[in-house]
Formats: sequence, C-alpha cells, structure tokens
Amino acid sequence: MSSPSLGRPVGANSEETRQRIVAATMRCVAEVGYSRATIREIARMANMTSGSLYHYFPNKAELMKATFLELADVAVPGLVAAAARTEGVLNKLMAVLDEGERLMRDYPYAAAFDRAIRAESAQHLHLAENSETIFNTLRDLIVDIVEQARQEGALGAQATVDDAADAIYVLLRGLNEHAIATPESYHTTVRALKLLLSGTLFDYAKLAPPAPAVDAASASTLPR
Repeated sequence: MSSPSLGRPVGANSEETRQRIVAATMRCVAEVGYSRATIREIARMANMTSGSLYHYFPNKAELMKATFLELADVAVPGLVAAAARTEGVLNKLMAVLDEGERLMRDYPYAAAFDRAIRAESAQHLHLAENSETIFNTLRDLIVDIVEQARQEGALGAQATVDDAADAIYVLLRGLNEHAIATPESYHTTVRALKLLLSGTLFDYAKLAPPAPAVDAASASTLPR
C-alpha cells in the first residue's frame, strides 16, 4: 500500500494550498524564530514537499514577505472596520478589542510571528519597518476615537488627545505582546481591559486616598 503523496492535496485549489503554506510559515517562525525557520521545516508543517512549496514561493524572503502582508491585509482593515461599524467612543474601543481578539483566534501564531519578524528579519526585507507601520495605523485609529471623545466633551480636562491616545495605545501594544499567552489568559486580560476602559474595573468609591499620616512631633501641636 503506497503512502499518500505530499504536495497539493487532491481537490484543493491553489489558493487553499497557498493559505496552508502561509499558516505553516507563521507557526514555524513563531516556534523557532525567523533565522531558524527553513523552507524544509515550513513545508513539513504544511504537509508538502519543499519542491511543491517552491511552486508557490521562489525563496524564503518572498515567503516571509507574503506571510507578513497576509497578516497586515487582514489586521489593519479589520480593526478600522470594527470601529467604523459602531457608534460612540466606548463602543468603538470595545469593538477594536473584540476584533483584536478575533484576529488572535484566527491567527494564533500572529503575535509571536510579528515579534520574531521585528527581532530577526533581514533589514532589506523591511518587515520590521512594516510592522511598525501597522502599529502606527492602530495609534491613528485610537487618536480618531479619542478626538471624538474630546469633541463630545467626554475627555477629561486633565488629558490631551495625544496623551490619552498614547495611554490606550500602550495598553493595546502590551496586549499584543501578551497574545503569546494561552487563549484563556488573553481572553481574561481583554475582559479586564474592557472594564478598565469603561471605568468599572475598580470600585472607585472605596479607592479614596487615605488621610495623610501625622508624625509624633506635629501631632503634639494639633489642637485638642
């Protein structure tokens, strides 16, 4: 009995095979790093031969660029569209968080892949620069949402648009780094971040600052 042949599976079209290669690339880079990810190992993860993979991508550089662009083409429009579909500042922020969580479910190796790309990718590929461009797009989206809050009079008097946008951006950037944790941990962190942004993470009535401490010397001068 002959073993099943590797390469394009029977009945699969070129686009399905290409998506399988991209998913395997993302996983391989996430697990072993950019420099150690080889065409042979990626082909093995995609359940095909190296020769079959070369039918779709001529070299490792083109494969990495295609994988990164695939992620970018999904992530950026998805986040922007999620915010555009909702009304209200808080709802928009919640929608961005929900879309980010959906992306992590659909692309579980995306965060680790992006981290490896930023840390190790060859400079001439400009992948690290492109990664920063994606995050800058996210910040621009947050600025637009915070600006809406300012126009509606909902932004605190002590905060500027840029300061508030930077604070939220830092939280979301850190959330992306946290995406390499378990799905359960990521989900609970997103839920806590939603509570923080909505002002319900703490019982603020019980967070009143304590009375200032009084030392022994000054206590003797207080009126009795």
